[in-house]
Amino acid sequence: MDKDKLLRAIFENDPLGLLNIKPAGHPVRNEDERLVASFQEIVDFFEKHSRPPASGGGIQEHQLYTRLESLRKNPEKVAVLQKHDPHNLLQPEKKELTSLEDVLSDDILGLLNDDAGDLFDLRHVPKETTMPDYVGKRTVCEDFEQFVPLFTACQGDLKTGKRKLLPFRNEQQIEKGYFFVLKGILLYVADVGTREQDKGKVNARLRCIFENGTESDMLLRSLAAELYKDGRRVTEHQDRYLNGLRGIGPEDENTGFIYILKSQSQNQAIRSIQNLYKIGFTKMPVEDRIVQARQDPTFLMADVRIVMTYQCYNLNPQKLEQLLHSFFGNSCLNLDVFDQAGQRHTPREWFIAPLHIIEQAVHLILSGEIVHYRYDAEKEEIVGR
Repeated sequence: MDKDKLLRAIFENDPLGLLNIKPAGHPVRNEDERLVASFQEIVDFFEKHSRPPASGGGIQEHQLYTRLESLRKNPEKVAVLQKHDPHNLLQPEKKELTSLEDVLSDDILGLLNDDAGDLFDLRHVPKETTMPDYVGKRTVCEDFEQFVPLFTACQGDLKTGKRKLLPFRNEQQIEKGYFFVLKGILLYVADVGTREQDKGKVNARLRCIFENGTESDMLLRSLAAELYKDGRRVTEHQDRYLNGLRGIGPEDENTGFIYILKSQSQNQAIRSIQNLYKIGFTKMPVEDRIVQARQDPTFLMADVRIVMTYQCYNLNPQKLEQLLHSFFGNSCLNLDVFDQAGQRHTPREWFIAPLHIIEQAVHLILSGEIVHYRYDAEKEEIVGR
């Protein structure tokens, strides 16, 4: 090791300047006085050079830089030195974040380290009375190489404006193949497991790949909760929108609600049909739309029960109807209903399928992926086209 490197190593381990040798005969200083004198050297450097000491300077400057960093991390010493800090040197340096790359590189909390297990640890919150059987964990992604091109392409699209960062608004936006930014880290939803009912809402186990090479199998609703607090969604590539069905852009328009209803009809012909649900769309609150259900042939001239509602943005009602009929095919209810005037009607928004299939279909509609699937009524499964 050459002389300069040896001296630098010695001074790095002396952040408070204890190796500075004082001539004999000087009066003995107390601890606070020594601390102030040590900090004054940093102030003098700033006033001489109009900048704080940096790590890439000479040995003396590097010593001052190391000393300053050590002081900044010690609240007790900062309290002593505040009145001797006219240039606010004890305040941590702030970085200006002007792009997604700046956000991803600003890793002052070490969130991009491989050991990212604490990212989703909650503190200072009441304990749950019931715990899930399994909690998602962050682990190293063993096949991360196959996802690297996706992240590279997404970053490129963001730079060119073909994708944009927008607020996260609802959990229906979480679908396979979509990108999000969570606490400054870009993530990709690689897979969505079987959707199941969880306390009245749909939930599913996800496989989320993070740009730092880790992955998590958190639940859909857990990810949604984190995104609501500190996340953004990444729009689709502008060339991949589904013929204007969704048209997601910077100025999303709340166009209404998709709803799933269950008939309360006393008509035996209707009551005998298992797994009969209505999927519809309304611009008004669903509760208002169904007030007159028993006088409306669309609702089979009977009261209905709301099973699920989904808030929608930029959705085209005509295309929704076309997609539903194309997706469910022969599972559409074929039944004539007569109104109070005796006129015959054939409602076209009632479908015979298990509820979990109906819910998956709605999610496929919202994600735009429904065009790639169809419903197999015999197997009661969603299959590829």
